[in-house]
Amino acid sequence: MINIEGIVSVVLFYILILAVGMWAARKNSGGEGDQEEEVMLAGRNIGMFVGIFTMTATWVGGGYINGTAEVVYRDGLIWCQAPLGYALSLVLGGIFFAHRMRKEGYVTMLDPLQECLGGRMGGLLFIPALCGEVFWSAGILAALGATLSIIINMQLDTAVILSALIAVLYTWIGGLYSVAYTDVVQLGCIFLGLVICIPFAWVNESVIPITMDSQDWIGEIGEGRGWYYMDYMLLLTFGGIPWQVYFQRVLSSKSASGAELLSYIAAVGCVVMAVPPILIGAIAKSTNWNETDYPGTIPIPPEDVRMILPMVLQYLTPSYISFFGLGAVSAAVMSSADSSVLSASSMFARNVYRLIFRQGASETEIMWVMRISIFVVGAMATSMALTIPTIYGLWAMCSDLVYVILFPQLLIVVHFKDWVNTYGSLVAYLLGMFVRLAGGESLIGLPPLIKYPLFDEESGEQMFPFRTLAMCLSMISLLSISALTRYLFLVKKISLNYDYFSCFTPIPETEERIPIRPDGPDYSTSDRIPRQESVDKPIRKPDPPLRELRRQISFGSSGFGSIKKKGTTGGAEDHHHLPAVPPPVAEESNSFIEDGGNGDSVRRKDSLKNIKRDIKGGVKDIKGEVMDRVKHLPDGKRGSMASLTEKPPYTPIEKQTEF
Repeated sequence: MINIEGIVSVVLFYILILAVGMWAARKNSGGEGDQEEEVMLAGRNIGMFVGIFTMTATWVGGGYINGTAEVVYRDGLIWCQAPLGYALSLVLGGIFFAHRMRKEGYVTMLDPLQECLGGRMGGLLFIPALCGEVFWSAGILAALGATLSIIINMQLDTAVILSALIAVLYTWIGGLYSVAYTDVVQLGCIFLGLVICIPFAWVNESVIPITMDSQDWIGEIGEGRGWYYMDYMLLLTFGGIPWQVYFQRVLSSKSASGAELLSYIAAVGCVVMAVPPILIGAIAKSTNWNETDYPGTIPIPPEDVRMILPMVLQYLTPSYISFFGLGAVSAAVMSSADSSVLSASSMFARNVYRLIFRQGASETEIMWVMRISIFVVGAMATSMALTIPTIYGLWAMCSDLVYVILFPQLLIVVHFKDWVNTYGSLVAYLLGMFVRLAGGESLIGLPPLIKYPLFDEESGEQMFPFRTLAMCLSMISLLSISALTRYLFLVKKISLNYDYFSCFTPIPETEERIPIRPDGPDYSTSDRIPRQESVDKPIRKPDPPLRELRRQISFGSSGFGSIKKKGTTGGAEDHHHLPAVPPPVAEESNSFIEDGGNGDSVRRKDSLKNIKRDIKGGVKDIKGEVMDRVKHLPDGKRGSMASLTEKPPYTPIEKQTEF
């Protein structure tokens, strides 16, 4: 029987989220010059209040609250590593990455990688990042469908498709503005919804009073599992950094210091938001399920343990209270799905389509590619949620690859980019992937190729910290192979014909360079040529033909003077210092203004209006050209005209005393 109250709860919540998302989309100015930053990074204009909520929502989502309650119920509080691990990842991200990357003005997490290692290597690094985002979205959509099927008896397909459509719709329209502002509502719903439900579940007659030693809800690590425990903690801590869902919040902050501060505050938020699901897991562990309306087998089978949080809401709270809890679960899922879809689409549009396939693509074209990608990624996640039973295992594998492959490369490139090149990056990529895959993954039925020390034959689990081993080997190979190739090409002078990735081959003068940032180097680095202090100018559309200013307005003795041709001296040689589009001057001005003041006053007034209009039009064109040139510059440089032009020399107009 369908739960009508639950249906009403879901519908009202979805209407609220959609309304907030559409309202936030209005903040997107849609200006032609800043479309990319407006949609992907909310114009780098996220303030402190919204920033705290959206940064906390980086990890506090459907998988976070459901997984926390599940682990506390199944293994005990001590195995609930995600809150502490993700909080530490936010702190370390703020210390080592947030300030530096925001200051450099990057748009996505892959920008520094492509700037240093090249566009195609960046595209290869995009694969684990994309898979992680898509599988994460699919996993939480599947969890939502299962939750709604338990609480309100809604068909799983209907719940998943409806949730995905709403998240994709407001993300498509508003970009990060909609994602950030809906995060405020969703995070509030998560906290309030669960807090309201906890007292009712706590005092339920089927729940045994909870103490420190009751029902063993604290748990223990167990003998021989210390290295396994450490491996997962390091995975969550360092593997939680190289995700675009985190860096899109970092890079959207108004300032570098603000991005760093938001990371620290969000770390506290992660711990605080873990308290309600931890309590729900402890309540579930202390519940005598035989005394509830739960129709399943006792003890709860492993495949149903992942739904322990919605089961507590359904069977231990009144129906009018579970109404709020259901909204909390739905909020958590949509909070994760929208940001993951936007992250994957942004990286594809900018770092794959633009920098690899269509380097000359316009802003409008990139925006349409990103919007189409939002639908494609959303459709992929939805189809996987409906068809793949081991979606969580696929996400776990991809998160391991993010830790093993992306973290060491991002760390070294951001802080020691002169030490690495594409050869080291490719070897590190392949070696890290092999060592990780060789360890197997029981969640997707992948048998271990290598049985590392401490391998448990009975459970088939690797107790050795092979994930961290793979990450360390990846980092060591990145540095060592890069150093080796630099030695061979620069010291031993191996023929540059073998420099297949053009890491040491000089770039021809005629070859177009595509910079990641306007003030940064192109991504085809050349170590054989000494580094220059100057940087490449951003690639932009060609300048229009320069119109020389050969006339100047002066005031004659008879009232309004004439337009006289400018002399050839006094600055005529410095036209290259002028802005690309000088003020337009009417070509036929002589037909409007008569010398000597012999024309009638009406014609003189009309002529003056024409001159003023032409001057205003010229100033407007200059402003437009200047804005077009400075739109890519990082914060702190946009107000500097000296970064584009030098003040041209001019000849002062002689003072006129007669009118």
